[in-house]
Amino acid sequence: MRLIACLAAALLWLMPALACAQTSAAEIIAQNRAQIEKPSRQTIGPVIDALAASGDPMADDILQAWAEKRLVVRKTDGALFLARPEGGSFALTALDGSDGGSAAKPDLTELKPNAGVRGVIAAALVQFTLSDPDPARRDAALTSIARNPTAETLAPLRASIDSETDPALKARKQRLDLFLTLRFDPDPAARVAAIEALGSDTALDVRAALAPLLATTRVAATAPPQGNIARTLRPGRDLTEAEAYDLLVQAGIAPARLTREDQRAAILAHLADGSVAGIPLADLNTQSARDRAYTALEQAGKVPVAATDDEARAAVASHGFYDVYLEPDASVTTAAAGAMARIGNKVAVMQAADLGLDALSLAAIYFLAAIGLAITFGVMGVINMAHGEFITIGAYTGFVVQLFVPDYTLSILIALPLAFAVTFGAGVAMERLVIRHLYKRPLETLLATFGISIALQQILKNVFGTQARPLTAPGWLDGALTFNDVVQVSYIRIAIFVLALIFLLFFLFLMKRTRLGLEVRAVTQNPAMAASMGINPDRINMLTFGLGSGIAGIAGVAIGLYAKVTSEMGADYIVQSFMTVVVGGVGNVWGTLAGATMIGSLQKVIEFLNPANTLAAQTYMILFIILFIQVRPRGIIALRGRAAGD
Repeated sequence: MRLIACLAAALLWLMPALACAQTSAAEIIAQNRAQIEKPSRQTIGPVIDALAASGDPMADDILQAWAEKRLVVRKTDGALFLARPEGGSFALTALDGSDGGSAAKPDLTELKPNAGVRGVIAAALVQFTLSDPDPARRDAALTSIARNPTAETLAPLRASIDSETDPALKARKQRLDLFLTLRFDPDPAARVAAIEALGSDTALDVRAALAPLLATTRVAATAPPQGNIARTLRPGRDLTEAEAYDLLVQAGIAPARLTREDQRAAILAHLADGSVAGIPLADLNTQSARDRAYTALEQAGKVPVAATDDEARAAVASHGFYDVYLEPDASVTTAAAGAMARIGNKVAVMQAADLGLDALSLAAIYFLAAIGLAITFGVMGVINMAHGEFITIGAYTGFVVQLFVPDYTLSILIALPLAFAVTFGAGVAMERLVIRHLYKRPLETLLATFGISIALQQILKNVFGTQARPLTAPGWLDGALTFNDVVQVSYIRIAIFVLALIFLLFFLFLMKRTRLGLEVRAVTQNPAMAASMGINPDRINMLTFGLGSGIAGIAGVAIGLYAKVTSEMGADYIVQSFMTVVVGGVGNVWGTLAGATMIGSLQKVIEFLNPANTLAAQTYMILFIILFIQVRPRGIIALRGRAAGD
């Protein structure tokens, strides 16, 4: 019996709550009709909370219609309906969801909530949307809140987190809760906790959320202000004396500064009987005397009050100047400053990593451009100024292939060997027709290849025109490999880096594991002894020059995917190629690799330190290389053999 009595008592205690929970949205509206027709932000909150807690599916529609001014009163009977435009009239829906027929606009009175009430309604709607069964609607609600955050959305967002079933959406809600907390929560401890929870996250949205907390305003005062002071400023060090006095003027503490022109005009206007304010004209030959005269006129009320230089200096010396945080709570700004410092350190490390990746990718480009030159220069001692044009020919070969093969992946696979064949043949022809007659005459070789370079540029210009031609990368090379907001590298640069690595391995295999490589090394070290052993140095020189030219053609295809393809394209890389070869050590693949790494890294560091002036960056780099060559004239890895003794 006692158990039955307890259950009955509990049931009686729960009945009011159950009755309240079962109250429909229409009943709530009917009970609070007067407040709904004439709402205010202060009194409407409990009504909207009751609608949100009713569990009635119509509550969401009623609040949405009310916010959009579609909650109407029919004039004939005073009934409330949800209105929807339909043709020239309005389709009506009763508050219980039943059809209400239709009515003309003159027969209806719209209920128009003010901006404050709409804000309360919007917060209640957020709660509905954030708990909607459809994940897409919940996702859209989060996006909307993130785009336009308000203090009213904080409470419903928090209320929806525990019931969220989607792990990804729950993580987004928790993160958005942190952002809204550090911005709108009235409790400083909660805001500090939110900042600590974000930690040293380097995401842009985190930095954007923390930055306003550290915003300051500059003020002048006779005593330290009561606000959250960021730092005390010293005139002459942290700000100029003129800036300090301007702050005094803006604060209404001091009059405007007297200009020399206004002072001169005032003195001349009040010159009488050879004196101004009792000071003889002859004595007004110094600035201090003119200041005294103007002060005397001020005291007599004859001129507007204005500060002379001496008065301005005195005013600045007698006042304090401060940067004051807009955020009034010191614990919040301290936590935000610490978080920003940690983020800054992390971003600096990431920037260094990003700079290193850029340097490696640029080094790969320079290595591809220079390796062919290293072969011809190291083995033959030929300064080939037309090497850049072989790069250009390779790039144009890729362009021509893409005219006939629309599949970009297939066209690149065809263009690479074809570019090698074309430039190999051009290199062999150049060696047979010109270079072979100029061995041991480096100055004449330089002049001859320079002339060939100009001729090839003009031929390419006549054939392909002066407009840049597209060499399109395959779709799978679009975009970039992104590690975070700071560190990323494009897929094209990764592909060029991989291609440079392949060429390094190929060259090492060619020189160490093939007969041609053995003969090339023999001719490099001692051509006379190699000839006595049955090796034809003339043939080796021809094949070596062709090989170097062919590699330049393949480099042209790779570089064309990254840079513009014009007849002057090679000229953009010939200087860097020679610098790479000379700095690394001529004729040595490891030296070329070291030189490309050094040149690429040096260029990126100089550009990072001086981003606004690329010409200056090039100049500094050349000066550094000149100094480097003074210390190591044979490069990083010195060559042993014929070229080393030349």
